[in-house]
Amino acid sequence: MSNVIIIGKGPAGISASLYTVRAGIKTTIIGKDGGALSKAPKIENYFGFEEPVIGKELLESATAGAKRLGVDIIDGEVLSIEFQDKLTVITKDGSYPTDCIIIATGTSRSTPNIKGIKELDGHGVSYCAVCDAFFYRGLDIAVLGDGEYALHEALSLKQTSGKVTILTNGKEPSFEVPEGIFVRTDPIESFEGVDSMERVIFKDGNSLPIAGLFIAVGVAGSTALANKIGAITENNSISTDENNATNVPGVFAAGDCTGGLLQISKAVGDGAVAGNAAVKFIRSLAK
Repeated sequence: MSNVIIIGKGPAGISASLYTVRAGIKTTIIGKDGGALSKAPKIENYFGFEEPVIGKELLESATAGAKRLGVDIIDGEVLSIEFQDKLTVITKDGSYPTDCIIIATGTSRSTPNIKGIKELDGHGVSYCAVCDAFFYRGLDIAVLGDGEYALHEALSLKQTSGKVTILTNGKEPSFEVPEGIFVRTDPIESFEGVDSMERVIFKDGNSLPIAGLFIAVGVAGSTALANKIGAITENNSISTDENNATNVPGVFAAGDCTGGLLQISKAVGDGAVAGNAAVKFIRSLAK
C-alpha cells in the first residue's frame, strides 16, 4: 500500500511526488498521460531554460527524475475515489487503498455539444453517480459515454436505479457489456424535458424515456473525482486552502484543477505545496 497516491502524471503531480518520496513516504502516481504539457510544442516561459523546450521532453525528464527517487508510476485510468476501510483509488485494473490522495488531473471535463444537456444541467443531468444516484432510485436512467468510466458509472447506478442504458452516441463501446446493462449506439439528436429530463431523441427519430442522464464521456475529470468523496468544487475547479487541502481530510489538489493561472510554473508550485502538506498529514496520523 502506498501512503500517498497522486492522480495525474503532469507537472503538479510529479512535483508533489518529489516532496513526498524524499520524505520517506511510499508514493504512487497513477495517470493515463501527461495532459496538456505533453502536447505543448514549444515552451519559452519556464524558469531555467535558455532556449525553448518541448513539453514532452520536459515531462519525460521530470518523470525520469521521480522514478530515480523511487516514485512508483502506474499507467492507468482512474475511475473513482471512494471511502472503503480507508481512502481508495479505483482504476480499471484494481483498487489502491491509501492514507492520502493528491488530485492533479488538470481541468478537462468532457461535455458533448448535444442539445438539452446544458439546458437540463441540474434538472436531470448529473456528472456524479455516487453523488446523485439517490435521486433516481427505481427510475430508468442513462449514462452518456463509450469507455470504462461510463461502464463504472452505470454499474454503480445499477445498484439503486431501474433500467440503466449506456448511450454511446454513434460509437462502439470499448468495454464488454455485462449482464443487466443496456447499450444504445444510436447517434443522439437531443435530450428533452419540460422541468426535468424526460427522454433522449435519436437522430433516426426514435426516443427513449429516461428520468436522468449521467455524463461520463472520456475519463473521470478532476471535479468528478472530487465530488465522489464530498470535496467542494466551484466553477469546474476544486476548492482548496493555502495548503492545497480540500475540505476532506487527507485529500489535496494541485495544478490546473484548482483554477487560477493555468501555467506550468503554477502547477509545479502547487505540487510542492500539496506534497509538503501531504507529508505533514501522513506524519500526523502516526502521533
